[in-house]
Amino acid sequence: MPDIVVTEFMDEAALAALRDRHEVHYDPALVDQPDTLNALLKDARALIVRNRTQVRGALLAAAPRLEVVGRLGVGLDNIDVEACRARGIAVRPATGANDLAVAEYVICGVMMLLRGAYHASAEVAGGAWPRTRLMGRETSGRILGLVGFGAIARETARRAVALGMEVIAHDPFLDAGNSAFAANGARPASLDALLRNADAVSLHVPLTAETRGLIGADALACMRPDAVLINAARGGVVDEAALAEALKAGRLAGAMLDVFETEPLPGGSPLEGVPNLILTPHIAGVTVESNVRVSEAVAIAVAQVLQEKAA
Repeated sequence: MPDIVVTEFMDEAALAALRDRHEVHYDPALVDQPDTLNALLKDARALIVRNRTQVRGALLAAAPRLEVVGRLGVGLDNIDVEACRARGIAVRPATGANDLAVAEYVICGVMMLLRGAYHASAEVAGGAWPRTRLMGRETSGRILGLVGFGAIARETARRAVALGMEVIAHDPFLDAGNSAFAANGARPASLDALLRNADAVSLHVPLTAETRGLIGADALACMRPDAVLINAARGGVVDEAALAEALKAGRLAGAMLDVFETEPLPGGSPLEGVPNLILTPHIAGVTVESNVRVSEAVAIAVAQVLQEKAA
């Protein structure tokens, strides 16, 4: 039986490094095969996942020898961290390894949504020429509001400033005098002021009891009707039905979502067919380059824990 089980995609070079010292079972399809996965975990000492594998309940019970969970990413809402801690199971995310990828995704989204012309391919190919209707806005001089001001938001802020944007940020865990704001070209703001004044709002918060539904009908009503919203943080922070209604009614100019309450999106989602909406499949932090960095960081961390536990 394998020492290490990997349930979602991982860079081959990082896998090869693990295989040099351990028996590794790698199958990205395991995330959708819970019975097979549970059987493989009987003797496994390490489990490596991305965001879809739910490391809790029955899965943890099926892994009595588990010593470490490696997370190919940063969010831990799919891992029962408390249950792992109670059993002495180390949890090792790839902190910082995909910050750049997410920051670039957000900036790309801001520029696409403010310009507003990128939904017109079919029209133009069909002979239409809607230049006046598709006259968009420049990014320079606009206000970017960042909800949460951790590492990814700070990377985003620096790139936005380079484009000539003004950046405001809200983070309940940072006081207004925290040096991180000025150091990254941002100024602090209350959540209400941010929502009311920003041309573009980007979310950078984990999914917790406090942030679930944070951007719901009331928050969306506070935003300017010409503003745009980007969520590359966690599904559940945005009320998807409320967002769909705001876009359909023209109370918001556009949105770009990379994360969702349920992934993959189920058929009949309220987001289906909504205008001025760009959807991507939880890919903001995944580039060729970030996949290498994330995989390498997790492989090193997992191998280190296994070595320490064996000593």
